[in-house]
This record gives sequence, structure tokens and C-alpha cells, in this order.
Amino acid sequence: MNVPKLWTKNFLIISLENFFVYFTYYVLIAIIAVYAADKFNASPSVAGLSAGIFILGAILGRLYAGSSIERVGRKKMLIISFVFYLMTTFLYFGVNSLTFLLIIRIFHGAAFGMASTATGTISAEIIPNERRGEGTAYYALSMTLAAAIGPFLGMFLTQHANFNVILIVCTIALGVGFIGTFLLKVPKVELTKKMKNTKRFQLSGFIEPKAIPIAIITALTCFSYSSILSFISTYSKEINLVNVGSFFFIFYAAAILVSRPFTGRWFDLKGENFVIYPAFLLFSVALIILGQAHQGFSVLLAGVLAGLGFGNIFSSAHALAVKVSPPHRMALATSTFFIFADVGSGIGPFILGFFIPIMGYRSLYVSMSIVVFATMFLYYFLHGKKQNKGTGFNVLQM
Repeated sequence: MNVPKLWTKNFLIISLENFFVYFTYYVLIAIIAVYAADKFNASPSVAGLSAGIFILGAILGRLYAGSSIERVGRKKMLIISFVFYLMTTFLYFGVNSLTFLLIIRIFHGAAFGMASTATGTISAEIIPNERRGEGTAYYALSMTLAAAIGPFLGMFLTQHANFNVILIVCTIALGVGFIGTFLLKVPKVELTKKMKNTKRFQLSGFIEPKAIPIAIITALTCFSYSSILSFISTYSKEINLVNVGSFFFIFYAAAILVSRPFTGRWFDLKGENFVIYPAFLLFSVALIILGQAHQGFSVLLAGVLAGLGFGNIFSSAHALAVKVSPPHRMALATSTFFIFADVGSGIGPFILGFFIPIMGYRSLYVSMSIVVFATMFLYYFLHGKKQNKGTGFNVLQM
């Protein structure tokens, strides 16, 4: 049996492009709440809004890109989105009020939504279907590296430089990514009758219904993870572990880098449940440990377990969203998945910001652990039991 080639030049380039897209997002999302609080004396909730409102723009960008990418062209959409991303990044240099910052965050989010939908759609086309779980796991490493390097660098530069230096770093990253778009060869897709007949101003023109169940699971999981992403900087200051806190994401990424080659193959060979159920448990435990941390070791251990947990839930759910959807609606399935992920990530900092003054960070993380544990049972009812009945996606069954 001939195994389709995965590691092609195009696969490497699109993974690198995706890294630059998410690197910029993670650099800013990790420090923007602190920046808003320090620069404009924003409350915890409003500071959380400065992080979360970005996602409103991202959703709008994904809705547009998901419904239009096949008509505009995948590579053209990628180029346009990188230009938009660069332009909105430059706008941060002129921030002089909290209102202006929030407006920029919306437009910057729209650019991110367009770019990440374009990279996700192109990667889904490049990855062979027979290696969907493995390929998606490796592709998602670009997000993992960005999720580690971005927050770490953002928190480091916040302590040793000013906000403009951070913006310069983001601009350079996006500039390199923009150049890389011209080196990418994207398979040309002929519009099928089904694609042409899709009505853009109906819900089905923006959302893929078959991807919704797993997307709901993703939204809840991302909601829980947002408690780490947006508030670990201030939490680590509160418990006097600020230097260790910046290394949380490094250990998080290291755990994913080590586990992904195995979990991706297990997804294809043993089925998604074999990966997803243990990942839920590990993520839940990670949040408990983080909430009870008094030493640096506990924070770093939580980072490792969060990587093994959340990191593998996310990549597996992404692969599932594409697999359960019709091939001609691959772009919409990708868009749907990330829209729900964005909703969870976006409303998380804003909603949780209201509870922090009431319960504190420690109780917040324990509460999020309970949410993750409950989400595992919801996954069973929405999708997991289907595999148990032999209707789930398993390469051995195909």
C-alpha cells in the first residue's frame, strides 16, 4: 500500500505561514490586557475585553473568508489577508485611547480571521485524506510553536522593552509571512455545481452544519483555555512567580511537540476517542494544578499537562471538523470550526474578568477544570458515542 506523501514544500510553507499568523495573535493576546490596564487604567473586565473583542473581528473575518475564498481564490485570499493584517498592525503605533485600542482590535481580528481561514483551508487541501489526523497534528504544530513563542516573547518584552518594540517584532513576522505567500503553490479548485449553488446569504453559506457538534466542544474548551492565555501573566505576578509564568508556554509547547507525532497517528489508526478522552482528563488536571500552584514546578507541570490535554483536543477536533463534512465544503468546515473556537476564546476573557474580583484566580482555574471535565461528557453525547457504535471516523474502518 502506497502512503501519500505528507512533507511537501507546500505543506512546509503553509505551516510556516500559519505560524506567522498565529505568532502575531499570541504575542498581543498575552500582553494586551496588561497593556490596557497599565496604559489606560482599565478594570480587569475591560482589560479582558481588549483581549476578547479581537475575536469579534476574527469571527467576521472568518465568515467572509469561509463563504468567499473559493470565489476569490485561496492564494489571493491569503495575500489580501496578509496585507490587511500588516496594515492593522501598523495602526497600533497610533493608539492614544482605550476606545481607539478596542476599534483597532476589531479590525486586527478581522484580518487574523481571514488569514487563518485561508491557511487552514489550503492546508486541508494539501494534506492527504488518508493521513488527515497525522497531517493536521503536524500542521497544528505551527500554532503550538506560536502559542509558546508568542506569549513568552510578549511577556519578556513587556518586562524589558516598550509596546512599540513588540509591534515592530509583529510587523517583521508578518512581513516575512507576506513574502512567503508568493512561494506557495496552491492547488487550483474548479467550482463545482454544489459550490456555485451555495447561497451566500443563507446560514449554510457561512456555516457547515456537520461541523457544529465538534465545534461546540471546541468553543467550550477554548473558553476554559482563555483563562490561562489572558490571565496567567497577572496571576503569575500575584503569586510571585512572574519569571516562571513566562515559561509556562514553553513547557506547554514542548509537551505538544513530543506528543503530536504519536497522537496524530493514534487518531488515524485507533480513532479520535483514543486521543480525545485522555486529553480532556489531562487538561482538567492541569487547571487544578495551576490553580493550586505555590512553586514554579507546579506552574511548569501544569504547562506540560495543558499541552498534552488542550493541545491535542484542539488538533483532533480540527481534523474531525474536516472529516465529518462534505469535501466540497472543506473551507466552510474549517471556518466553522475556528469561528466557534474564536467565540470561546473571545468571550472567555470578558466573562471571566467579572468573576476574578469575586473568586480570585485560584478558584477561577479550579472552576475551569470542572467545565473541562463536564465538556468531556458533552463530547460523548455529541460525537464520542458514534465511534463506539462504529460510525465514527477510523482509518481501520474505512
